[in-house]
Amino acid sequence: MDVSVSHVTKEFARFPALNDVSLDIRSGELIALLGPSGSGKTTLLRLIAGLDQPTEGQILFGGEDASHKSVQERNIGFVFQHYALFRHMTVAENIGFGLRVRPAATRPSKAETRQRVAELLDMVQLTGLEKRYPNQLSGGQRQRVALARAMAIEPRVLLLDEPFGALDAKVRKELRKWLREFHDRTGHTTVFVTHDQEEALELADRVVVMSQGRIEQIGSADDVYDRPGSPFVHRFIGEASELPVRVENGVVWLDDRPTGLKSEQAGRGSLFFRPHDVDFVDGCGGCLSGVVIGSRRLAGSRRVELELGGGRHRVEVDIALNNPAALKTSVSFRPRHWAIFPTSGDDHA
Repeated sequence: MDVSVSHVTKEFARFPALNDVSLDIRSGELIALLGPSGSGKTTLLRLIAGLDQPTEGQILFGGEDASHKSVQERNIGFVFQHYALFRHMTVAENIGFGLRVRPAATRPSKAETRQRVAELLDMVQLTGLEKRYPNQLSGGQRQRVALARAMAIEPRVLLLDEPFGALDAKVRKELRKWLREFHDRTGHTTVFVTHDQEEALELADRVVVMSQGRIEQIGSADDVYDRPGSPFVHRFIGEASELPVRVENGVVWLDDRPTGLKSEQAGRGSLFFRPHDVDFVDGCGGCLSGVVIGSRRLAGSRRVELELGGGRHRVEVDIALNNPAALKTSVSFRPRHWAIFPTSGDDHA
């Protein structure tokens, strides 16, 4: 089922939680809405679900305007962060709930419901646990029950709001892998909200990066990580070092020193690069050079903080564990991949 969000604005007491947002989701696609708290991602998910209605704009399902249709009319499967399971019901009763409360005309028989529940238990790898209650399950098992319950009604679209946010890191990682495999088997159009960039980059076909009620960038994991489209995306996705520079006659300068970088832009801007994505050089007339003022161990490398320009600027770069750089020694380098964004009053930082 294709879903199209067209020029949607949502205001709460005249405060715009979403501001002219447009997004086309292809049938069978797994989309991540990624952003910090207050970016509008959960509001957008609720609008797609039909839990809220847009102030302006349209939500289209398969080309049909669904903006004012209910959750039931849209046939949405919704999974919440805290599972929202019925504590007094068994696993099987929780999964079959959506089928049992259907209007009589569309309600399956008890035998059909049992068959559907059994299929879903197998699909989410919980066969044998159907008679347990939620408080007898682990967090990861409860989340899989919640997903099976959402899938029982055969939804046209599956929506997940911070589905793994309440779980510990190890279980989250296991469930991410499982959800990707589950999605590839079922082929549902799926949208999930997260503030965890690793989760979004690992799981999604495309990532929708949001900030302050707007979409900053839409793209694959490689697009948003390797080719950030704005200062906000560069700062939010992965880790970034940033320096104020100016470009004159195609040469990038930091203060009064040429950096060895070339750009077709002109004027002042911010130079962004990844701490791990640099080449080290032995002194230079055209590079970046700083003094080590701090160091900390990462998994397979060491991250050092450098002071540049006589203390006016600070950046971080990653060095090998056997690199002899010590406090107050000098390190010279050039970024391998980098971007310059013009300085402006509003970069959505």
